[in-house]
Amino acid sequence: MKTIKNLAFAAVLTSLVSCNKQVEKKSLETELDSVSYSLGLDMAVKVKANWDKADVDLYQQGFRNGMDSLNLLINPKDLNGILNPFFQKLQLEKRKAQFAKKDKEAILKFSGVKKEGIAFLEANKTKPGVKTTASGLQYLVMKQGKGPKPAGPSTRVKVHYHGTTITGEVFDSSVDKGTPSVFGLNQVIRGWTEGLQLMNVGSKYKFFIPQELAYGTQERGALIKPFSTLIFEVELLEIVK
Repeated sequence: MKTIKNLAFAAVLTSLVSCNKQVEKKSLETELDSVSYSLGLDMAVKVKANWDKADVDLYQQGFRNGMDSLNLLINPKDLNGILNPFFQKLQLEKRKAQFAKKDKEAILKFSGVKKEGIAFLEANKTKPGVKTTASGLQYLVMKQGKGPKPAGPSTRVKVHYHGTTITGEVFDSSVDKGTPSVFGLNQVIRGWTEGLQLMNVGSKYKFFIPQELAYGTQERGALIKPFSTLIFEVELLEIVK
């Protein structure tokens, strides 16, 4: 947790030059003076960018107590147990905020893609042979096999697949590559996890996967835009032991 420790240390040093405390102004006369000042300034910038809500007085008290080793309110051995969880939570909240911002931007930019997918699925569900599950996954049985079905999400399978957009553009295909794919059902998009458990070995299904069961707000390459509805022809070749 080097970053966390640096941030905490930076916070302590920054507090010593708090704007609401009177401090002696010194000029920069030597290289060490410049390095010392630059270090403090650099840490202050980092603290301000990452976390500026702590109690300045307690910052200073903690620093002074640590320097003179007197009147410690917390055992130094307990510092990691306090600082690490706090800054991990802080970083998690920051990531969540970033993801929320990206999702909002995607909604504004790619709302048309989402609407096109909804319209496609609405029309597609009425076509002969197309079935719709409770989750919204649509599928068409192209060939019905007689082998066993995957036992659950942890099952590993070997498949051939051919993936396209709703406009027919191919974005990935093991068929074109000439090599089947092997994976666990818990390693793929939700539409695949659900759909492949419907299949017997030897079957070939065509899946029409709503964006929320595919990649949602994620953009995957040039052809899969956020909120894309995807189509896959999947042949279940084998359950891998």
